[in-house]
Amino acid sequence: MADLPAQVSIREVGPRDGLQNEDPVPTAAKVRLLDALSRTGVRRIEAVSFVHPKAIPQMADADEVWAKASKVDGVRYSALVPNSRGAARALDAGFTELEVVVSASDTHNRRNLNRSTASSLDDIAALIEMVHEAGATVEVIVATSFGCPYEGDVPPARVASIVDRVLADGADRVAFGDTTGMATPRRVREVLAAVRESQPDVPVLLHFHNTRGTALANILTALELGVTSFDASVGGLGGCPYAPGASGNVATEEVVHMLHDMGVETGVDLEALLDAARLAEEIVGRQLPSGVLRAGPRTRRA
Repeated sequence: MADLPAQVSIREVGPRDGLQNEDPVPTAAKVRLLDALSRTGVRRIEAVSFVHPKAIPQMADADEVWAKASKVDGVRYSALVPNSRGAARALDAGFTELEVVVSASDTHNRRNLNRSTASSLDDIAALIEMVHEAGATVEVIVATSFGCPYEGDVPPARVASIVDRVLADGADRVAFGDTTGMATPRRVREVLAAVRESQPDVPVLLHFHNTRGTALANILTALELGVTSFDASVGGLGGCPYAPGASGNVATEEVVHMLHDMGVETGVDLEALLDAARLAEEIVGRQLPSGVLRAGPRTRRA
């Protein structure tokens, strides 16, 4: 096994990506979850998204959630935006880290954003300029990087070409989304190799779903390839409203549990995280798929 990094950065996406696929949750409950996660030691949280309420009604109260949430020192909060109008709302709310999504699959992009991938890339170029003028940063998330439920396999070269374009347009960071859990370790290697061929030094973040049970294997593969930033969602909450079969994200507590046992630090208190996962389960009113939430950490004794 290749040497692993001593530390990784986990971005908790439960409050946004996790809740967008659930029945609408009361604002107060969203704030409780966001505040609980802020106290786990996680240093990055995707808090809300500024999308049109008709598109994602679960995020209609983004401004109110953010206004009422506790902002813990040392935690970097970000917001997802679909376009320049959403970016303006996020900036007005005080966010300095924004994320915008474009799909490597043209079909998924049209289902998700009602436009072609090429059209989205043109809009993102203008959005980046606007956000930079406001003193904030933009991360471009390339959805369906490892496969599309409509088109099937997505060529790694296409993912790499999108990265080349958004970096040329000024993107500060890039991330790769495994939108419906189609990634496997082989595909992780292929996508990273294609991207690094032309962009060897670009910092990347990987976002895996556990739809087919490969998320932790994919993370381990990425670790061996030097990736140190990952998304995860408390309890395994999440999915994609515009991707059939997109079940939950990889559970944050499962990632933390594995990494800590391998000597890789995350800065996260696993017991506090499990408390937050139990809260998430209470809020959504159903059992969440996290195995560590069910069984507890491997150190637990009967």
